Amino acid sequence: MTPERKDETPDELENGVLTAGSIDTAGIGLIGGSTAQVDVDLPSLTADEDDLLTEEELLAEADDLLGDRPSNHPEDTVDAELVVDAGTGPQPISRREAHHLGDHDAKHAVERVHTRTADVPLQSRRLGEFEGGRESSDLLTADRLLDPAHVVRPEPEGGWQHFVYSVTGHRVNLGDGKRARARKELDRRIAAPLGGGAKFVPILSRKGGVGKTTVSTLLGMALADARDDRVIAIDANPDRGTLADRIGRVSGKTVRDLVRVRGEVVGFNDLSSIVARDETRLDVLASDADPRVSEAFNDRDYHDVASVAAHYYSIVLTDTGTGIVHSVMEATLQLADVLVVVAGLSVDEARLASETLTWLETNGYEDQVRNAVVVLNTARPGTPLVRASELEAHFGTRVRTVVRMPYDPHLAAGSAVSFRDLQPATRQAARELAATVVEGLRILASA
Repeated sequence: MTPERKDETPDELENGVLTAGSIDTAGIGLIGGSTAQVDVDLPSLTADEDDLLTEEELLAEADDLLGDRPSNHPEDTVDAELVVDAGTGPQPISRREAHHLGDHDAKHAVERVHTRTADVPLQSRRLGEFEGGRESSDLLTADRLLDPAHVVRPEPEGGWQHFVYSVTGHRVNLGDGKRARARKELDRRIAAPLGGGAKFVPILSRKGGVGKTTVSTLLGMALADARDDRVIAIDANPDRGTLADRIGRVSGKTVRDLVRVRGEVVGFNDLSSIVARDETRLDVLASDADPRVSEAFNDRDYHDVASVAAHYYSIVLTDTGTGIVHSVMEATLQLADVLVVVAGLSVDEARLASETLTWLETNGYEDQVRNAVVVLNTARPGTPLVRASELEAHFGTRVRTVVRMPYDPHLAAGSAVSFRDLQPATRQAARELAATVVEGLRILASA
């Protein structure tokens, strides 16, 4: 028996969703302020006739809206809900009302029905409810999904740890030894990501012979060996630099060649034919060694070289000359992010390094000095005549970090440097210097 239905005026629209006080008269609310009123006379329905259509039936019904094919369902079957984009959001309407839509709106109805996913219930929803509770793919992390009991741990490093791992048939894994953990932690510090563009790190010294080029080489090798991005060391000595002599491979090209063809460099392959790369993947750009060139490398040349390097490298090291007031030095300091100042272990060498810091502070580089690194380089064998601890205490009051570089006969020869052949203490000091420089760059980026 058909239940009696009272004739009432439509209830007020709430949140742009169709509501009706009577089944005889319904209002379609469109967000944006306009409301279309449609009077519909519907026959009485039994409970069985009031079921919603399946999604497949909805798709077929929506396709009928764009063509002249007769619907597979009588027009007066009601309450199959479609979604029409009215320009400001999805609006639910009945199938009877959808038959009276224009072609434009009907087309949107078909598109919206076809894009509905199977897990979305076929019912009206308030705006904002469609994305509720859904997770994005980035939440499916390994820590969340993998059972720790079944995660295969890597083979441990360390004598005792590896012995236990072997004799137990790989069932007992004690983890890495103390030394291996320290090495991996240092690797992590050196390889820490650097945001933004290329970072410039000049290596300075006002006195020759203290090991500035050697420190530039060791720093570049330690960075390139542990990092995944590209690192280049530029020999910006306006006279005759020897940075390229410290790596085992040479390209025969110099900074002068890059200045000459800078406008033709359109990719890294063009640049790779000019730089030289060593076994650690450090690229080196040699200084101009042609004695017939009358014009020395100047600030304009450095800016040209630096602009090209910044396109292809994350870290640009600059082995500078000893002239603090030279135009190349001025251009270098203008681009500097972190300064590395090299001091020798003698009274006059230490004083010159300290005076270099004073000159920088009084010429507008106070912030760079506070974030700088001083390297106490031991260039001669035997016990130094000055107390390194006192030098470390002095420079510690002026810069962020002081690093000691020990004497190494492999470096004292002045020939090509193999990072693998260095003494462990020298290699460790170079890696500590690299980690300190990266931390300084990250501090600068976060400031």
